[in-house]
Amino acid sequence: MKIAIVTGASSGMGKEFVRRLVHSRDSYEEIWLIARRKDRLKAIEKHFPGQKFRLLPLDLSDRDQIDLLEESLLKLKPDLSLFVHCAGFGVMGNISRLPREDQADMVDINCRSVVELSCLLLPFMTAGGRMIYMASASAFLPQPGFAVYAASKAFVLSFVRSLRAEERGRGLKITAVCPGAVKTEFFDRALEYEDLPVYKKLVMADPARVVKKALADNEKNREVSVYGPAIKATRLFAKLVPHRVILRFMGGGK
Repeated sequence: MKIAIVTGASSGMGKEFVRRLVHSRDSYEEIWLIARRKDRLKAIEKHFPGQKFRLLPLDLSDRDQIDLLEESLLKLKPDLSLFVHCAGFGVMGNISRLPREDQADMVDINCRSVVELSCLLLPFMTAGGRMIYMASASAFLPQPGFAVYAASKAFVLSFVRSLRAEERGRGLKITAVCPGAVKTEFFDRALEYEDLPVYKKLVMADPARVVKKALADNEKNREVSVYGPAIKATRLFAKLVPHRVILRFMGGGK
């Protein structure tokens, strides 16, 4: 059974990936949708009656619930053709002022779930299969006022680079998607304590375009997918200028 798995599938980038997969030229016997909110997963299923889904309302911060995913995989032994990992969140604000629970949860979801799910799913990936991980342009350099999130996405980018090298022999196409700010529900939580900086508002991207490019870049087996000239310039700038210099001019949260 050929399947695709999408985490964070109930909203934002994950939901957009699902929409693209349903209408893509690739056909999947099932698309497995992972997210916490079962009602939203059911709404997606209802919206695409021609596609067969498997709904997995799992909280990836709960390791016992990840075991439920493992049970389904071991029972069905599917051929996993595509894995898209979109689950994650960010909260803006200075480290000293944000609740430590929120910051620890960011590390847990943004980093641990990437490792745990990858280890779990790799044995089921078909040769030449595709893996897409939502990172962020925040991965390119430290960000005062968004420190833990940026660090967690730098982890994702580094992890993807290593995973690509390790799995080269199997022909897996593995890509880290590094957009700037995207118009999704992500900011409903991210802005709980701070306002969005003006420069991020100016480069706010359309999720449909980011996802379209991410899928195309992954098909070409590109290591990193970066959407838009502003973010491409940011990546280049972060490569050329020492981070200690950049940080002198970057302000933190209020």
